[in-house]
Amino acid sequence: MILSDAMDAVLEKLSETVRAASRSKRALRLRGGGTKDFYGNALEGEVLDTRGYSGIVTYEPSELVITARCGTRLAATESAMRERGQMLAFEPPHFGEGATLGGMVAAGLSGPRRQAAGALRDFVLGVKIMDGRGDVLSFGGQVMKNVAGYDVSRLMAGSLGTLGIILDVSLKALPRPAAEATLRLELPEDKAIEQLNRWGGKPLPIGASAWTGGELAVRLSGAAAAVAAAQKQIGGELVEPEQGERFWTGIREQTDPFFRNDAPLWRISVPSTTPPLKLPGEPLIEWGGALRWLCSRADARTVRDAAKRARGHATLFRGGDKSVGVFQPLAPALMKIHKELKREFDPQGVFNRGRMYPEL
Repeated sequence: MILSDAMDAVLEKLSETVRAASRSKRALRLRGGGTKDFYGNALEGEVLDTRGYSGIVTYEPSELVITARCGTRLAATESAMRERGQMLAFEPPHFGEGATLGGMVAAGLSGPRRQAAGALRDFVLGVKIMDGRGDVLSFGGQVMKNVAGYDVSRLMAGSLGTLGIILDVSLKALPRPAAEATLRLELPEDKAIEQLNRWGGKPLPIGASAWTGGELAVRLSGAAAAVAAAQKQIGGELVEPEQGERFWTGIREQTDPFFRNDAPLWRISVPSTTPPLKLPGEPLIEWGGALRWLCSRADARTVRDAAKRARGHATLFRGGDKSVGVFQPLAPALMKIHKELKREFDPQGVFNRGRMYPEL
């Protein structure tokens, strides 16, 4: 009861701050641990710290559902799940010890395991948010139906806090794999892409993949017998378990040597069968060929044109000149939908102005 009362008081204070900002049309910058402040366009507005609204609300391992508040540390959430042999299967990056659950959902980023498990938005069952009027709304899960034909719970994933404060989020949990093994093979880029797509068409327990510098790493995850059988079929060098775990953590958290590069980092999403993009710079390939990281000083138009030709899109993930726009420009019809959603949830434009696009 004491904890509940304390959280109610935090909620009331958040609401008062939002209502005051709405009246004066003052910009607020929503911030949890701040570990993803680098992501998106320039930061604007008075900081509204969400870490005070924290704690796991409910966790039902038998139901594979966990609900927690926005300020809850991501590491603490994952630790509680690990104790019950479960995990957030999309393997979200932290990018720092202070990462929070709200920031995780707002950024919408998934790690290496997304190749097999799916994206973060696929695991969001329901959310409670505070809109730009200071009102608390609940969507999805066991709370209420979504409105206006949109799955609002999933809209919050990757919205970068532009639609509202993500107060509570209910997420689907999955069991941790019984066995894992990392294999390493020497392959040129084009052959690695071909091989990944070939394996992708077979019932192999590939949970993650990463190619850079002529080496392809593949993580097998699942039942021990399935992992052992796939290991024989794929071949390559078996990596020591501790070394394999360090490698995949380095890919997820971008501490791998590939990411220690002064050049701007681009995140390019393309169909998995896309051949090498042949852009200047150093590439790293994930998700069976569907995600291409690129450390490059090439201009934004060159990178984005290459992504567009491949029926994909490019995001300026870290560094570089943000005046070119961090995210791929939207078609007019899509931008109209974004503006309508912004007006619906945040009519005075209080939250995270311009963080995704200058027009929002």
